[in-house]
Amino acid sequence: MSIDEMLCRGAQRFPEKTAIYFENSEITYSQLDSEVDSLASGLLELGLQHQKMVGLLLGNNPDFVRSYFAITRAGGVVVPINPLYKDEEVKYLLNQAGAVFLITTLSLLPLIQRVWGDLPTLQKVIVIGGETGERVVSYGELLAKITKPVEIAIKMDDTAACLFTSGTTGKPKGALLSHGNLAFDVQASTKRIQMTPDDKHLCVLPLFHSFALMATMLCPLYTGSSIVIVPQFHPDLVLQAISSKKVTIFCGIPAMFASVLSAPEKDSYDLKSLHLCASGGAPAPVELLQAFEDKYNVIILEGDGPTETSPVAYVNPVELRKIGSVGPPLDGVRVKIVDEADRELLVGEIGEICIQGPNVMQGYLNQPEATAEAMKGGWFHTGDMGKVDEDGYIYIMDRKKDMIIVGGLNVYPREIEDCLSKHPGVAETAVIGMPDELRGEIPLALIVRKPGVKATPEEFTLFCRKHLANYKCPRQVIFIDSLPRTTTGKVDKKYLRKEYDTIR
Repeated sequence: MSIDEMLCRGAQRFPEKTAIYFENSEITYSQLDSEVDSLASGLLELGLQHQKMVGLLLGNNPDFVRSYFAITRAGGVVVPINPLYKDEEVKYLLNQAGAVFLITTLSLLPLIQRVWGDLPTLQKVIVIGGETGERVVSYGELLAKITKPVEIAIKMDDTAACLFTSGTTGKPKGALLSHGNLAFDVQASTKRIQMTPDDKHLCVLPLFHSFALMATMLCPLYTGSSIVIVPQFHPDLVLQAISSKKVTIFCGIPAMFASVLSAPEKDSYDLKSLHLCASGGAPAPVELLQAFEDKYNVIILEGDGPTETSPVAYVNPVELRKIGSVGPPLDGVRVKIVDEADRELLVGEIGEICIQGPNVMQGYLNQPEATAEAMKGGWFHTGDMGKVDEDGYIYIMDRKKDMIIVGGLNVYPREIEDCLSKHPGVAETAVIGMPDELRGEIPLALIVRKPGVKATPEEFTLFCRKHLANYKCPRQVIFIDSLPRTTTGKVDKKYLRKEYDTIR
């Protein structure tokens, strides 16, 4: 079924059941489905054409859920954007997508107004909490409309979402995911995790991210379970939500589980309802898994997969997990490990992880060469280095690309390096990841200053914060006299990682 049909089915099966808990409000399946019809009808009246892209610049709240399903129900393509992004980042993504509409909040409207002149395709901005104006539409007015069910013919190979993921160059690429891609991943993931209509899922991962979209929104609504939305992560808010709403499934990144475990007030909350946790986005230390499970008597299943695979590709089964592994591939998904010449390796040998299956993207938006490179031989080449054991369980050993994972979010050194290079005091720079107990990794910038420049490390960090989301900015800046280089003249990041990997 198409993505919006999942919600329709839930409304038919469980009309009066609570689909979303948010703060002090509850939204039933029938109410959510009706509101999605209103928004979808409004988008169509505004002129949304089939398969045109609509940006979604929102945080974690019911409006994100409504908007996501309304866009797909109207036959459009959802383009989720990190609400922490700054002007240039938002402008780049909207232009790459050729977005015709954007749904956002009144607080973020000034950002769009600053760059609107450089967004030639953007026709309308639908604002939550705002009034109708020139090229600005009131979200509340669309939501309040009473309309008949919207019935647009959706094919399984129609694109449902364009999720931007950075490449090795640091420039985001739009992974095109079809209704069929996402529907397959939903069904295979819920089967593996054994989700049921009785579950209540904590939704605290940022919904613009592929992991959150799949694990904490699409999967719960497909199974007819309830979502408990927490606007932003704080350990006390998470503990309170689990305790008060009797949450049964908590999907998060390792840093979240570590924060909950170390929260001062953790013993004052009742978490007996929690029966399963799932971790992704970054490797989870064995010590963390054991400590969390000892404290709360609940297992954490590790899984993983790049955005290009919708994103879940492998996850440990409930019956037999292997700590340190991300599990076997989902049913219907194939994985192989290859060497530099694309030859398949044997069990236990380390190489690049390649994936084939119905969850693999349609391709990158407007980038046929990048698509062909990633899909060599009909297999998606993940850029992750790993191995497979005799039982088919996948172990991710390292990353082939220079990507840094900060709290489960991908950060690419090249993007930070490009930003720093614009500072008048920078002669050369290189960015690497350094270990961090809470976030997994954080960016470290090594800078060669121009002669006579006496700028402090803080100045470069603040410079980055003007142009990049805060989580991308270097947490530490070190001045060096020169960058080490390989025999071919490239910056030797392998040496830099070895030299600085113990810095805290």
